[in-house]
Amino acid sequence: MFQEIMDKFEGSPGQQAVIRLLLERGFSVNEEGRVVSGSIEIPNTQIAKEVGVDRRVVDSTTDVILADAELERIFRNISQIPSLMDLAPVLDLSVLTVAVQNADEPGIIAQVSSRLADRGISIRQMISEDPEFTDEPRLYIITDETIPGDLITELSGLDFVRSIELS
Repeated sequence: MFQEIMDKFEGSPGQQAVIRLLLERGFSVNEEGRVVSGSIEIPNTQIAKEVGVDRRVVDSTTDVILADAELERIFRNISQIPSLMDLAPVLDLSVLTVAVQNADEPGIIAQVSSRLADRGISIRQMISEDPEFTDEPRLYIITDETIPGDLITELSGLDFVRSIELS
């Protein structure tokens, strides 16, 4: 789906940069063509500055979104979820990052979460990057407890695991 969205902006790297930002941040576009997070409007100048384009590129991107029924349906309904990853050091949480070989393989989340559950480790949050939005998708697991070294070794041995990082 990501590639289909980007194809609609083929020939305009600036608009593609705006689209990528909207998707990465979970920003939506309201009926007036304004970029919003919930009901909070984000100035087009700020969006433009973030991606390195002129404000008019943001305007034209939101115009295209509202003129295309499929894009409008997507960008009128997208939202973001709060992440505990950046707060982990402040809240004394552990973040286990699992880079995978093939993110389309079924059961990745189940295998990792069941091994944590078997050890009595409660998961506060789990975030899985969509393989359509990133070249190297990762699974982030935030826990209250430190992950024991032997469990990290066990997880590293799973077929789908490319690498593991603990922070």
